[in-house]
Amino acid sequence: MTTPLWTSAELRAATGGTCPDGLAITAVGIDSRATGPGELFVALRDARDGHDFVADALARGASAALVDRDPPGVAADAPLLRVAETLDGLQALGAASRARSTARIAAITGSVGKTTTKEMLRHGLSALAPTHAAVASYNNHWGLPLTLARMPRDAAYGVLEIGMNHRGEIAPLARLASPHVAAITTVEAAHIGHLGSLEEIAEEKADIMQGLAAGSPVVLPRDSASFPTLARRAAEAGLDVITFGADADADYRLLDYRGAPESGAAFLSVRGERVTLALAAPGRHLAVNALCAIAVAESLGADRAAFLAALEEFRPGAGRGGRVVLDLPGGSALLIDDSYNGQPPAMRAGLGVLGAQRPGPGGRRIAVLGDMRELGEHGPALHASLLPDVLAAADMVFCCGALMRGLFDALPENRRAAHRDSSDELAPLVRQAVRPGDVILVKGSLGSRMAVVVRALTSALPGPLPAAREGAHS
Repeated sequence: MTTPLWTSAELRAATGGTCPDGLAITAVGIDSRATGPGELFVALRDARDGHDFVADALARGASAALVDRDPPGVAADAPLLRVAETLDGLQALGAASRARSTARIAAITGSVGKTTTKEMLRHGLSALAPTHAAVASYNNHWGLPLTLARMPRDAAYGVLEIGMNHRGEIAPLARLASPHVAAITTVEAAHIGHLGSLEEIAEEKADIMQGLAAGSPVVLPRDSASFPTLARRAAEAGLDVITFGADADADYRLLDYRGAPESGAAFLSVRGERVTLALAAPGRHLAVNALCAIAVAESLGADRAAFLAALEEFRPGAGRGGRVVLDLPGGSALLIDDSYNGQPPAMRAGLGVLGAQRPGPGGRRIAVLGDMRELGEHGPALHASLLPDVLAAADMVFCCGALMRGLFDALPENRRAAHRDSSDELAPLVRQAVRPGDVILVKGSLGSRMAVVVRALTSALPGPLPAAREGAHS
């Protein structure tokens, strides 16, 4: 019989709550629609109160529910783990899982690239030993403890993602994660509307170091203008600094990158050893993400050759630059689905990938761009600054949202396709315009809901977008 993830005694010990004897929990979840046998359903409060869905979760086979009040429509003898507050209970469960785990843990943060770097680590480390990592961008005050609470007992590696929208959010998550190695992918203007300056963003990202013991390795972006701040913080914490980037002093250095429409080749110096890494997807930014992943993997003790071999098979997933062939009357088009999130450096990287594509006969390179959110007073200027990149990459441009209006108006008339305030209005226009041979990039912040455009192009069955609580933090 498979050892359960959590027993009744362990649930009580971890949370201080009460529950019936005999529970054998094999999974932990927060979405009643995806609940199955063996799951502990956690009734979180967000836009809606998870307690309202406990009855549904139990009807779908959940073994128990984590609650802090009597849920409606549930029998008095239902299998409930009762705690004082459900989010605190989930965080306690995550802390208990971290305390008992023997896995080597990495924690990743950064303004852009952290999810891709995390997925590269998941992919590469999984080829070496049992590896547990966050799904999607579960990187906030509930996503990180949920990831920890789900960590299998036999995991050899764990890869955690830590994000933020406001000052003071990373430090408590870093302490909960208690990683063996931490990495900062980039420091950019993401969420500058909340934090006010690039310096404050750098200080917040550096707070990931608060989860590390003195002498632990921290992987830092040597090319970043904020590197001096990050290096100072690392020195204050007594950490071992490992660097990556194109800078001549980087420990893991990008010597050259050569891109093709569907792939790339990265020429690296890995602690002085020359390495050529064949990437199964295009984009210089992926080569930089790979450098960070290699540095983290080696800091965890992973075998370099085996990790590199696995990394060459990595491909970005849906919403992160995944490529989808669209079957159209008379031929096909290519969709680059980068719809999950968007900040200025990520926008430029996505546009660079679009610009490297070769449309089919009669085809065009089409950019469908949604607002970049949480930029505050810097928003209009940062959107306008994309103009050279858009002109270099796209033959036709669709824009979505109030901030993208300025960029759209600045385009030459022959590049303007359409602007609409919402993706619901824009999606049918994009679908009508696409023809065989086209290459279409769809990108924007999650709040711009550019997945609606992807859904229209791929003719996916209609359904709700991810709830707000599942959004990524940067």
